[in-house]
Amino acid sequence: MVSILIDNDLLLRSYQAEDAAELFRAVDASRQHLRPWLLWVDQTTKPDHSLLFIQASLQQQHNQEALALGIFHKQRIVGGIGMHHWDRTLQKAQLGYWVSKDYEGKGIVSACLERFIDFLFDKVGLNKLEIHFVVSNQRSARIAERHGFKTEGIIRDSYLMNGIFTDLAVTGLLKQEWKERK
Repeated sequence: MVSILIDNDLLLRSYQAEDAAELFRAVDASRQHLRPWLLWVDQTTKPDHSLLFIQASLQQQHNQEALALGIFHKQRIVGGIGMHHWDRTLQKAQLGYWVSKDYEGKGIVSACLERFIDFLFDKVGLNKLEIHFVVSNQRSARIAERHGFKTEGIIRDSYLMNGIFTDLAVTGLLKQEWKERK
């Protein structure tokens, strides 16, 4: 199990099966807030879907294919952060994150992302991280920029979001760039 302490109130840790109901609660409470940006929200309609996600995530973590962590604020799930599309040959992966509507704008994603990036570069040994997001998601654009990710391109009509083709921004951060920022 992976656990990363952010501060006295915030913890990142691997999901466990017993987190399924709490994870579903967090997603369901922010469904309208998350739906414009995340395809999986519409497929998460009951706690069993969250349990299946957790089980798959734990298997992917065991196989060193991906890593999904809950963002826990005072022991309650308020979001998630993870890495996927882990390419072990190129030592790179994509990052993803979300936070419940009630916790947006409080610096939680930025604080968690900062420590998660450190973990991925220092402990996992990655050389490059990418954040992909639909171009209309200005919050993700600002988070990527704030953490030193550089726009590498816009891939036109490469994401089908709620039945509408949309452009996808691809940003990247190299380990050396991260170290120089610190």
